[in-house]
Amino acid sequence: MQKRKLEELNLLDNFMFGSMMTYPEIGEVFCKKLLKIIFQRDFTNLRITPQKVYYGMDTELHGTRLDVFIEEDGENPEGIATVYDVEPDKNSDKKSIQALPKRMRFYHSKIDAGSLQSGEDYSNLKNLVSIMITSYDPFGLDRILYTIKNTCVEEPEMDYRDGVMTLYLYTKGSDGNVPESLREFLRYMEDTREENVVNEELKELQTMVQTVKRDKEVSVAYMRLMEDERILINRIREEEQINTKREKERADREATRAEQQATRAEKAEAELKILRGLLEQQSQL
Repeated sequence: MQKRKLEELNLLDNFMFGSMMTYPEIGEVFCKKLLKIIFQRDFTNLRITPQKVYYGMDTELHGTRLDVFIEEDGENPEGIATVYDVEPDKNSDKKSIQALPKRMRFYHSKIDAGSLQSGEDYSNLKNLVSIMITSYDPFGLDRILYTIKNTCVEEPEMDYRDGVMTLYLYTKGSDGNVPESLREFLRYMEDTREENVVNEELKELQTMVQTVKRDKEVSVAYMRLMEDERILINRIREEEQINTKREKERADREATRAEQQATRAEKAEAELKILRGLLEQQSQL
């Protein structure tokens, strides 16, 4: 993995995004601006929990870690409390992209499972909005925004409100009728440089980004993360080398065993040939 300096990170990088969300006096402001740009409305009462972990119900079951978990009190237009899960994602290998819808389904189930107390009425279940910001096109249609909701197949116009919505924002998408400010923000998310600061909101964000990047504690945390990743990568490489060595030794043993079997078979064939010759000689007497 190529090591990048802290000042080179973009908002689409998990570390930088998480650092912005957790930074004192900046995290909440940054979060409100992010949501305002996406939804074109102001957000007031928010509770932000970076890197919220949902463990499996059992040691054998899959858990998950959400990058940013945001709760909004019921002061939105619907009057219902809403949970926002925001996930920047650059993991663009084919297998991960194909599994993205099921990954979001899993996130939804984990969040919902923790939203109701035992015996609480289902009507109290909070709305859930998952926002995935990607540097790759998740569905290959070059859309800047994919909005996913549950509907009735037979009656698509039928009102069906289960309170769940997923937004996929593709930073390089071109198709779609979205505000220019959102396009500019996504461009800035992927390439967080001064050259992409093209409006007043981005100027404010750039000031916040520079404040966070210059903080010594953030720099130390990033260096620790890089060191942890280096150790992990080295450990994985060592395990791969050990496994490769074991596989080679196993293959060598199999080859030696096969060679020994072939030698024994050749020896047995030679002995059988001699025995046949002796038998033929005796039958001629």
